[in-house]
Amino acid sequence: MNKLLAVSPSPHVHSGESTSRLMYNVVLALIPALAVTIFYFGIGALVVTAVSIVACLAFEFLIQKYLLKVKPTISDGSALITGLLLAFNLPSNLPWWIVVIGALVSIGIGKMSFGGLGNNPFNPALVGRVFLLISFPVQMTSWPLPIQSRMAYLDAVTGATPLAIVKEGLSKGEVMSQIADKIPSHMQLFMGAVGGSLGEIAAFALLIGFVWMLITKVITWHIPVSIIATIAAFTGILWLINSETNADPIFHLLTGGVMLGAIFMATDYVTSPMHPKGMWVFGIGIGVLTVIIRVWGAYPEGVSFAILIMNAFVPLINRYMKPKRFGEVRKV
Repeated sequence: MNKLLAVSPSPHVHSGESTSRLMYNVVLALIPALAVTIFYFGIGALVVTAVSIVACLAFEFLIQKYLLKVKPTISDGSALITGLLLAFNLPSNLPWWIVVIGALVSIGIGKMSFGGLGNNPFNPALVGRVFLLISFPVQMTSWPLPIQSRMAYLDAVTGATPLAIVKEGLSKGEVMSQIADKIPSHMQLFMGAVGGSLGEIAAFALLIGFVWMLITKVITWHIPVSIIATIAAFTGILWLINSETNADPIFHLLTGGVMLGAIFMATDYVTSPMHPKGMWVFGIGIGVLTVIIRVWGAYPEGVSFAILIMNAFVPLINRYMKPKRFGEVRKV
């Protein structure tokens, strides 16, 4: 009777995974895209990325230490990723003080106001990005052109994004055959030689990061594939119906924030569903909303809004699409 068994609560099986390990694997996955971004946008990309990361780390430390009175957790990598992803959603000529405001909104409102990591219902970086887009629309839609802007920061050479060119052309009554000469080729889009936010270029670099996260099992394929497949199918149908008033599906996949959003933003653990079935519903919803906003909405891009909208549905998705409890008796 002296050797009593101590039964501890679940979970009883542990793995070698940790929050910091997962976060830093995401950082590694972002390095190829960051390198390509710096190559194309140079000084501006370095300034925006550095300011965003430092500001996010500083705000998380200060809020946790002096407002929440808890031990700062900036070493876990989550604030670092928020800073990187926020920078990837900004143009390379954005004034540093606007970047700092975006970091404050991302960390202070998007994350810490809900209790910190694991409690935020919306992707913090996208909260900051959409806030800046609404508050500073001129600065947030002034897109530096790659290569030409490498040695400049605030006075970079700017131009319209491919999505904006198509949106404006169609609104003026032009057809795709007329607009085709004004937009980059599919290969140029794939390699990243186009204007846009830091992370909206170089699809190949983002795909390298996707492969890395699959290999290291940081994410599963369900959400990225469901988003990409939905956008491809939806825009493909529209293109087949009328190719003169709708861009082809490859163009839609390689432009804007589709790859960045599908691979790095929508797969955030906290703000995405837990079960594979729920991930499919989540991804399909993002894909459909993205196309609706792009084709019929006022903005040429809709990935950020689509992800935030579907973030709000995640608790409902998790409620109705979750794995069966161990030992649960099925009702007949």
